[in-house]
Amino acid sequence: MATTLTDLTSLRIGVLCGGDSPERAGSLASGEHAHRALRDVGLNAETFDPASFRMESLGDLVDVALLALHGPGGEDGKIQGSLETAGIPYTGSGVLASALGMHKPTFKGLLTQERIDTPRWVMVDPKISVDSTLSMVRNTLGFPAFVKPASGGGSLAAGIAKDEHALRAMVEAAQAEQYAELMVEEYVQGIPCTVGLVEVEGRVQTLPVHDVEPKADFYDYASKHDLSLRTEHCPSILPAPTTDSMKYLANRVFRMIGAHGVLRVDFMVAASGRITVLECNTLPGLSELGNLATMAKASGIPYPTLMQHVVRTAFTKPSYVP
Repeated sequence: MATTLTDLTSLRIGVLCGGDSPERAGSLASGEHAHRALRDVGLNAETFDPASFRMESLGDLVDVALLALHGPGGEDGKIQGSLETAGIPYTGSGVLASALGMHKPTFKGLLTQERIDTPRWVMVDPKISVDSTLSMVRNTLGFPAFVKPASGGGSLAAGIAKDEHALRAMVEAAQAEQYAELMVEEYVQGIPCTVGLVEVEGRVQTLPVHDVEPKADFYDYASKHDLSLRTEHCPSILPAPTTDSMKYLANRVFRMIGAHGVLRVDFMVAASGRITVLECNTLPGLSELGNLATMAKASGIPYPTLMQHVVRTAFTKPSYVP
């Protein structure tokens, strides 16, 4: 059942942010901004940090959970499953779509089945030697190659391996980090772009394409959190046929994983015109200066209104979501 703006005024909204993933800092920023926006328009909102709060008590304190969590434990279906079991409405996608969107190898496998372009990849198997991994990458992808966690975001623990020496160092360093499962992708040089989708009054709205020119070698963590390290355009300055194609593909991805309410799909557009899907985010960042808010603003949706739209997605799910 859809929830109107009037209905929201009577709800206790719990903004879940923080957690114990490597993306905790970004999650806290998302939660702080969302919480402030909801309070500023007179709604009853309170933040809760799963890292320090007994989640089994949440149902006594809130009527709906606004998820501003990022990374393992927050985006991968685990918190969604807990909320399903507790009977607490929550924003965004369900357990299955969250898990599919978070685990990049599975997501990319689905893209391949759907004949949607995505960079070629190989998994880093911790059971085989680093030398075997180097040989596999050399023979299948070549160099440079892009290294990233199989489940993670924010460009944390990610980077370009320009040669075998660099790849060895990155794989060995990652073995001691929280992101234990790594993958190596074909390196596609181009313009990073993203497309947001958000449910507005019961219908999924495709937001304007957002493109970025990072000053670093790639759109890294620092570039994503410091406006001085990037130049961005929203709406994108790329040709209309290119942006139309990305919007079309973003909607296909939305349906492919069974997403609900909100989604952000990331692309790379090469100089050749190739458009390739990198990943998707079922819980995109909610910061006021983040990509989702920027795209919403470009489409005429103010930030506080966007947060209210996101809250309403908790009440528009089908009765059963896998």
